[in-house]
Amino acid sequence: MISVVNVSAGYEGKKVLNDLSLSLSKGKMTGIIGPNGSGKTTLMKVLNGTHPLDKGEVLIKGKRLQNYTAKELAKVMAVLPQHAGSSFDFTVQEVVELGRYPFYKGLLKVASAHDEQVVKEAIELTGVQDFVHKSINQLSGGEQQRVMLAKALAQEPEILLLDEPTNHLDLSYQIKLMDLLKKWVYTRKLTVVAILHDLNIASLYCDEVILLDDGIVKANGHPRAIMNKELLQEVYYTPLTRRDHPEAPSPIIAPVPEMKTQEKSIQKLELTATKELMVFSSPFPLKTLSSALIGGGFQWASTFVNRHVDKNYYIDDAHNEYRNYLKEKQFNPHDTIGMMTAARLGDASVVSIQKEDFALLIAVTVGTGNAVDAAQSWIRKEEATVGTINIWIFIEGVLTDEAFVQAMMTATEAKTSALSTYNVLDPLSKTVATGTSTDSICIGSTQSGTHMRYAGTITPVGKAIGKGVFEAIGQAIENYRKRMM
Repeated sequence: MISVVNVSAGYEGKKVLNDLSLSLSKGKMTGIIGPNGSGKTTLMKVLNGTHPLDKGEVLIKGKRLQNYTAKELAKVMAVLPQHAGSSFDFTVQEVVELGRYPFYKGLLKVASAHDEQVVKEAIELTGVQDFVHKSINQLSGGEQQRVMLAKALAQEPEILLLDEPTNHLDLSYQIKLMDLLKKWVYTRKLTVVAILHDLNIASLYCDEVILLDDGIVKANGHPRAIMNKELLQEVYYTPLTRRDHPEAPSPIIAPVPEMKTQEKSIQKLELTATKELMVFSSPFPLKTLSSALIGGGFQWASTFVNRHVDKNYYIDDAHNEYRNYLKEKQFNPHDTIGMMTAARLGDASVVSIQKEDFALLIAVTVGTGNAVDAAQSWIRKEEATVGTINIWIFIEGVLTDEAFVQAMMTATEAKTSALSTYNVLDPLSKTVATGTSTDSICIGSTQSGTHMRYAGTITPVGKAIGKGVFEAIGQAIENYRKRMM
């Protein structure tokens, strides 16, 4: 659809684009990213024919750009500039109607019924119908941006060029705009080329991304390839981290601030306990991976609540009930990892391990009344009772994501070994239990100190986790059995 061949361009003898070549596909959304001064805006002007070339050529649908008349080009390409507004006092309706001007016929340039329908649709799609009779100069920057988009869409272009289209828009309209553009790309085979400063918007919505740096194409391809931490750090000169979006198959890029942090020692965790609650409080957030009812998955938290409930506890929406419970107890659910257990909190066991390079604090609550052998659980009815084995592991160190998962696996294997050693049986299958019906686990890390890439059973931290969990569960089982005697 668009070909840029060996293009060089600049200003007053200063070269901004340097022998740049690229090809933009039809029916795709292409994002142009790069730091300030990399040539993004100059490239956009080259594509729409408003900036002269020092060298090379631009082809639109196989035809040289300079061979298009202004009217011919307007039927193929629409442009949404970075700064909206008008030096004339046009109404919103009149501005959008200007998008149809290349299609008006006859000496009087009268709009047809189709033209009017296209304008009406563009106004509705961009949500500017409430101020069609207002002057565009009376609108906010975000509203003006939406009006100019409506004008561009009214052209019914095959190609839409956008210079920072989400500029001035609040978050909801950013998403609505990008959703609309993506829909048109798929349903109308619209070719969209957009300069985007927000790397995550580019990652979420673009089919292809072009990374510019110092007037050249540093990289070009699918967002999953371009949103590379090392590549982006090299171009933007700032530390970054990459994660996957939780709901979409797109990477998310986040800056890593340089922070002088307080000392983060697990010795600063404070434990308070009653018959109803066992709470660890931290003066700083810990990065956690858990299977807890509240705060499951990865998150940061500074409050860790183990709540005792009756063994007959049953609520249709236990998650919502627990959130409300935490609020009543003055805990912030967004900063809390919350588990429930039918085990008596008085039977809990806490193990502290101090090594040269790291430290662990492990706490468990255990009750074996509803023990289950996972290999034989298929013979049971599909019902869940309140969990009884809850494991909390706090680590003073820096864990990778894979180390979090491996720590969880190591702890689970140690739990199974402890249940076997203490001959805890599944009452239904009469085989050795591997856990109880709804056990929970939380791995919390200070993310300071020694870096630990792995936490499997043979690693130093894995060995400590295995030993500590085995001992803690063993002690808790003994406490439980003594009380039941």
